[in-house]
Amino acid sequence: MSGLRLSAEDKADLEVISACLQDAVTQVRDLVFLPQARRFAMVVNRFRWETEGRRGKTHERSRAGLHFENVLKARARNIAQGKPEGVLNLLAIGFEEVDAPSGIVTLSFSGGGEIRLEVEALDVHLSDLGLVWETGNLPTHDAD
Repeated sequence: MSGLRLSAEDKADLEVISACLQDAVTQVRDLVFLPQARRFAMVVNRFRWETEGRRGKTHERSRAGLHFENVLKARARNIAQGKPEGVLNLLAIGFEEVDAPSGIVTLSFSGGGEIRLEVEALDVHLSDLGLVWETGNLPTHDAD
C-alpha cells in the first residue's frame, strides 16, 4: 500500500491537502516552528477519507507529516502551548494571498484554535509516514 504524498504551491492545491487533513488529530507537542529554517512542521493522525466506503464499515487513520516552507512568522490563538499533551482537531487549512506570492496560511482547529503562518510563498508538503490503523470512529460534524 503506498502512502499519500501531496504538494501545494497555490490555493487550489492547498484545498486538496486541506480536504485530506479534515479531522486530523495531533498534540500540541507535535507542532514546531523552526524560524532559522523558515519551516513550520507538524505530525498528525489523519482520517483516510480517500479509503472511506471501500471496506464496508472499517475506518482508517494514518500517521502523516505536514510542513510549510518560506514561513516568516507563526502565531497561535486559543491553543494552550504550555500543555504539550493537548489534543487538536484540524478542521481546515486556508490561504489568503496578501502580496503575490506571499500571504497568510490559516490552520483552523475545533474549539476556535488557530495557527496563522505568514509565508513568503506557498510551499506545502504532506506525506503519509507509513503507519495505518483501523478505527471505529467516523468523524461527524453538526450542520449548525
